[in-house]
Amino acid sequence: MRLLLYNIRYGVGNGSSSPVPLPGARYLYAEAAELKRIIEFIGSQDPDIVGLIEVDTGSLRSGRVNQAEVIAKSLGHYSCYGNKYGEASVNQRLPILRKQANAFLASPRVHGERFHYFDTGIKRLIIELELDDVSIFLVHLSLKYRHRQMQLRHLHKLIEHSKKPVIVAGDFNTFWGADEIYLFMKASGLRNVNTQGLPSYPTRSPRLELDFILCTKEIEVHNFAVPNMPFSDHLPLICDFEVNTHD
Repeated sequence: MRLLLYNIRYGVGNGSSSPVPLPGARYLYAEAAELKRIIEFIGSQDPDIVGLIEVDTGSLRSGRVNQAEVIAKSLGHYSCYGNKYGEASVNQRLPILRKQANAFLASPRVHGERFHYFDTGIKRLIIELELDDVSIFLVHLSLKYRHRQMQLRHLHKLIEHSKKPVIVAGDFNTFWGADEIYLFMKASGLRNVNTQGLPSYPTRSPRLELDFILCTKEIEVHNFAVPNMPFSDHLPLICDFEVNTHD
């Protein structure tokens, strides 16, 4: 089974200069050509499961295009997505921000998705996707260190209650690297499939390991890669795995 994790930055590109000379203006324009390139890349990898971070689900920025649904349709996948802010957040009522989401796309038969929320930080969404033999959690952690640590504690409790092997994937915003989540991984019985610590950010000169795929011992990893794709400010992660159901 192949899992592809990608922070696509709402389809606005890799951070190159904006045609509008205003601070942050590049975040306001998603180009159809950029989304097409992302779709072509994802399709070329033939993933069974796609975890997307920073997806626009239909704001003015994307021309009212729901990027999660468009990518899923192109792959012939099932999709589920949710706004990444808390249910009571003021961001749920603001233009553009209310359409900023994370999403799962999946080709296998899906038992169901569940939406959990951290009680700390601005980005609070946790999507849990349950497949036949594994539960996968998709997260985008806070930019603040203290909030991230509290979110990891919450995530640890969810993993403890899982009755299946677990994969946790997402943008962890770990500006101090994998050492920052060492205790979380030990407590949760997780290991980092990126054994070489390959960086995923920023695309033009990768030096930080912000994006992670973590898994419990039942997950047997056959291949891992960080392709050099210039379509976002993050590089994608690809993991080929199978679930070992035998002790």
